[in-house]
Amino acid sequence: MDHDEKTMSLNERSTLLPNFLEDPNKKHLIDGQWVASMSEERIDTFNPATGAVLATLSRGRTQDIDRAVQVARRAFEGPWRLFTPAARQQVIMRFAELFEKHFDELTLLESLDMGAPLHKRLRAGKSGIIQTILYFAAQARNIGGALPHNSLAGNVTTMIIQAPVGVVGAIIPWNGPLFSQMHVLGPVLATGCTAVIKPAEDASLAILRTAELLLEAGLPPGVVNVVTGLGVEAGAALAAHPDVNRLAFTGSTQVGREIIKASAGNMKRLQLELGGKSPDIVFADADLEKAVPGVAMGVYSNSGQICFAGTRIFVQRGIQEEFLDQLASYSKTLKVGNPLEEDTVLGPLISQRQLDRVLGYVRTGQDEGASLVAGGSRMGGDLAEGYYLEPTLFGQVTNAMTVAREEIFGPVASVIPFGTVEEALRLANDTPYGLASGVWSSNVNTVMRMVHGIQAGTVWVNCYGLIDPAVGFGGYKESGYGWKGGESQIDGYLYQKAAYINGSNV
Repeated sequence: MDHDEKTMSLNERSTLLPNFLEDPNKKHLIDGQWVASMSEERIDTFNPATGAVLATLSRGRTQDIDRAVQVARRAFEGPWRLFTPAARQQVIMRFAELFEKHFDELTLLESLDMGAPLHKRLRAGKSGIIQTILYFAAQARNIGGALPHNSLAGNVTTMIIQAPVGVVGAIIPWNGPLFSQMHVLGPVLATGCTAVIKPAEDASLAILRTAELLLEAGLPPGVVNVVTGLGVEAGAALAAHPDVNRLAFTGSTQVGREIIKASAGNMKRLQLELGGKSPDIVFADADLEKAVPGVAMGVYSNSGQICFAGTRIFVQRGIQEEFLDQLASYSKTLKVGNPLEEDTVLGPLISQRQLDRVLGYVRTGQDEGASLVAGGSRMGGDLAEGYYLEPTLFGQVTNAMTVAREEIFGPVASVIPFGTVEEALRLANDTPYGLASGVWSSNVNTVMRMVHGIQAGTVWVNCYGLIDPAVGFGGYKESGYGWKGGESQIDGYLYQKAAYINGSNV
């Protein structure tokens, strides 16, 4: 595909499909083979830019999940167990090379699937994903144990060994499947676990293609399996399966609660990254030249479909009107349009269902007394067939309004005034969520007071949305638990066992 052409229509560009879509009827990948659902049922997946059917997926149900889990268990207890840390690392490194080689194709698949602006992903997405893969490749050789001293009588040596937990189930969200899957694939491959992945029904294609590349990299069949289907069917079956040892889920807090209940059957370990309503706090001494675009894209990136989006924008009184005016002006410069065009900043929402949901929140905000400063309408004209929404900004919002309390998952921002540092902390923490936060200030005392006082898994200062795989990311309160990235994520895919060796009898 020629990335420099800007004049091609959406329909013309949509004909430039990856080879992977030559056959749009997709199957599950189980034990290294493409297999249909046992029921032979299928579901459609749509291009959110056009509303047209993009492909059909096999509709996985309980029996398909069970088949994949059995295969993953056999692979875990079979040849994959014989791979040394060096051998696992080599597989991950070959996968990284293939992923980089096919990055344009994978990114196009993701863009067609969920509407992310293609050129933004091509410019900025590759390095972050590749770094994440390479980080976990390094961790494959970094799994240790311990030889603790003991106080036992006789010649007894004690060891603590870290071992892979077994079969990992993963339910991947639709709002960034390429990146999200790496925080499952990375620790699975590094530790020697196996996996059954259930992609979101709205965005499965890039994950299916990634699994194909893993086989090409030399991963034994059955180590990573992908079952497509609906969350209430295939996803629920995976969460409840008695032979899944760990489950990783990214999605809504409501579904997270159901997964916690389903996990009780076999006490499976959980990694949950759930909803957010993140505060982004702008103090009067902030550099507005940096804060305005930083705050704006903290909300509007990926059309607001990011769990840590900074949608509650707290602005200190004294600069509130100036900041609101600048933010409104900036939001109106962001091009909403065809995700395959180079100058597009915001693409469509994922589905008609999601668009209707977000528009419902826009109406609720107005009904409750918030002032609609910018946006708020579905895009028409050439974009009328897709699920496009203008970047939307509310003023005169209180922290008690629905638009300030509930996760909208769309390009909708609310500006809320505050006075003192103490008031900013109180308002920021007045939420059931605790995923992320932002602070904009040039005063180091203010910054450190906020860093220590905000109840969230991440605090960004004079920036927003930066993530490094060695540092990681996670939630607090109803935003979930478990950590993605860093040593603690690796620890979550391992369990400890103690060995007591009586040297007198050996």
